Amino acid sequence: MARPSLSDPRYYFNRHESWLAFNRRVLEEALDEGNPLLERVKFLAITASNLDEFVEVRVSGLLQQVEHGNPLAGPDGLSPEEQLQRLGAELHSFVAAQYDCWNQLLPALRREGIRILSVAHLDRAGHDAMDLFFTRQVDPILTPVTIDPSHPFPHVLNKALCVAFQLRRNSKPGTTFLGVVTVPRKLPRLVRVPDKNGGIDYIFLHDLIETHTRNLYKGYKSSLQPHFAPLATAISIFTRKSPATCLIW
Repeated sequence: MARPSLSDPRYYFNRHESWLAFNRRVLEEALDEGNPLLERVKFLAITASNLDEFVEVRVSGLLQQVEHGNPLAGPDGLSPEEQLQRLGAELHSFVAAQYDCWNQLLPALRREGIRILSVAHLDRAGHDAMDLFFTRQVDPILTPVTIDPSHPFPHVLNKALCVAFQLRRNSKPGTTFLGVVTVPRKLPRLVRVPDKNGGIDYIFLHDLIETHTRNLYKGYKSSLQPHFAPLATAISIFTRKSPATCLIW
């Protein structure tokens, strides 16, 4: 009987797909109703942190290989470009599963008296309290920028959540600009809403910023664009290359 060849790709798992399978097992802990509720939320947060690192290090490494024209396949027989194609589908599927998990956790948190609300659903007292919070603690540390031919895309901190706006100047309604506001890291992403009745309500900081666009971009009409967070590749971090090598995730 012939001995199997250890160079046969059929005997090897792809190392990156194997790592994503591990992160799926972490996500399964977040989906497990037998775990304490806040532990499930923590597991979901861990999967997000893991995924950021995966894209920063592993996906960026594959991108560098493709950019340099490296066609060499690994032990699993997949070239860097083939791996990227397969990982792209896996990553989209995984992020969709993360959102599904979060949408399951929200009602469970609500049943325990913990609500994650949008600013639009706050009562009058909550609105007033959050407006005051924005004026005193958020607005002074925001730096809204406008991007046009004379103002290039600004430097954005790695993993910093940003809110983008499509802007139209009131004096020139036919011209559009892109506005970018970085959500400050000095403040918590979830802001507790004061409640005299002892309720546990939170809003997202970026939601609060979005509702105050009129104060950030005076003289413009704005429409909201998707949020984004840049991820610097591991290579750009260690070699201090230009931020142009960043990935948007």
